[in-house]
Amino acid sequence: MNERVDNCPKGPSGPIACRGKKIDLSDGPVVMGVLNVTPDSFYDGGRYGAYEQAVERAWRMVDEGAAILDVGGESSRPGSDPVPAEVQKERILPVIQAVRERWQGWISVDTCSSDVARAAVEQGADMINDISAGGLDPDMKKVAAELGVPCILMHMKGKPKTMQDKPVYGDVVPEIIEHLAERIAVWEDAGVASENILVDPGIGFGKTVDHNLLILKHLRELEVLGRPIVLGTSRKAFVGALLDRDLEGRLVGTLATVAIGAWNGAHILRVHDVQETREVLTIVHAIKEARGHA
Repeated sequence: MNERVDNCPKGPSGPIACRGKKIDLSDGPVVMGVLNVTPDSFYDGGRYGAYEQAVERAWRMVDEGAAILDVGGESSRPGSDPVPAEVQKERILPVIQAVRERWQGWISVDTCSSDVARAAVEQGADMINDISAGGLDPDMKKVAAELGVPCILMHMKGKPKTMQDKPVYGDVVPEIIEHLAERIAVWEDAGVASENILVDPGIGFGKTVDHNLLILKHLRELEVLGRPIVLGTSRKAFVGALLDRDLEGRLVGTLATVAIGAWNGAHILRVHDVQETREVLTIVHAIKEARGHA
């Protein structure tokens, strides 16, 4: 392991906190519900593009037990193009405002734009989820430091437009760890508190089926970074490839990855199907916490 990783904090990850709220991740993994206010996201694009549909979907996920709602206005599916910040804000800000008026839980903004992130936090969002870890907007880390909110730094090889064009690694998991360690250091140097950083290995973002499987198998190795681990496998293409299923047929496969991810150290599971995921996590947590002799 190189010097950057060796110098990362070791040991259990602490809670995440913002505006007097806290999620104690030692109590077991929590669910982050995906809310794409877009016409073209890979699974739910167009379903919740209208304000009323998006807000209704938000309430359903809250009722089903989502601890965090992740609201995004830009698709990051393979082959997608960037969406201007103003368009993203037009899509998501009214939804964030409506949810915040009635719910005091956690809202995350899924964006690579510092302008969008700032506007969303000012509207009531508590967290920034940046799939590029600041790689697509150099101002993101400075804005995050100024806002003082938790941030998810994800590993992505390339950009959404081209990330699935034959991605190659020497050794995928160590390379992801190295990249995330570097990004953590850069964000900390910009003034972001260590306790405000979470990491995501970026399933499906510049990875083949085999890469994704290795990440899930060796997910616990990311604990060397000393930060909470976010995992997003929901209905992704590798699940469909393994099972020969279209998007609507990938729920069971997704739940299998949720169980493996939770067993191997994931703290936050980012999914479209909140209730089903919570049930899986309840069983996994019960098994892990079981004590005594059989």
